[in-house]
Amino acid sequence: MKIGSLFSGIGGLELGLERAIPGAYTVWQVEQDQYARAVLAKHWPNARRYEDVKEAGAHNLGAVDVICGGFPCQDLSAAGNLAGLNGDRSGLWFEFLRIADEIRPAWIIVENVHHTWRRWVPVVRQNLDGIGYGSVPLRLSAADVGAWHRRRRVFILAHTNRKLLRQLSRRWCRSDWQNTKEHVGPNRWPPPSGPRRADDGLSRRVDRLRCLGNAVVPQVAEVVGRVIMELEHADL
Repeated sequence: MKIGSLFSGIGGLELGLERAIPGAYTVWQVEQDQYARAVLAKHWPNARRYEDVKEAGAHNLGAVDVICGGFPCQDLSAAGNLAGLNGDRSGLWFEFLRIADEIRPAWIIVENVHHTWRRWVPVVRQNLDGIGYGSVPLRLSAADVGAWHRRRRVFILAHTNRKLLRQLSRRWCRSDWQNTKEHVGPNRWPPPSGPRRADDGLSRRVDRLRCLGNAVVPQVAEVVGRVIMELEHADL
């Protein structure tokens, strides 16, 4: 299964999907931050990378089975200006939508903040429906997979086969949210041993902390990947 990643950050989403889906691999990534692209180049040396999502599309990205990504949250977050999808940053969702419509992958995975989900989830789902994709929102947190912090996120899982998604909704969702316990793997998180901070002399310390703060927890993305695998093998 070929994966394409938009707003890739340091690749937590595609890393988790690759762990969960046998044979999956990332073929392209789009990320504007120079430091994050250097991290991506180290871990995905064979993937193609692009800087500007506005200049990316079917003409240069290539076909994939999955497009995943978390568009910027600055205009959605309570810490931002709450301009929503009309904002300059969070409005880049419409570039994500354009690219998905051009490439037409089997699966689309959209990730963003949970605490202001009402400002973006209904609109994103409506937009996906407009290009022929049904969708189900999945609520996940790092704590669900054994982490010592919450980091709640919403993942919208979209596919053109609406019957497939109805099965997901019936079996796993309550009030449009997923109960993830069946798909949480072994606890990979050691118990905390006190505060851990990067040393002041560490190279690119601020860049590292910023990228970690924006990253998708790979173990959470694994849960999404296991959802896809189960649905791929569902007896409909």
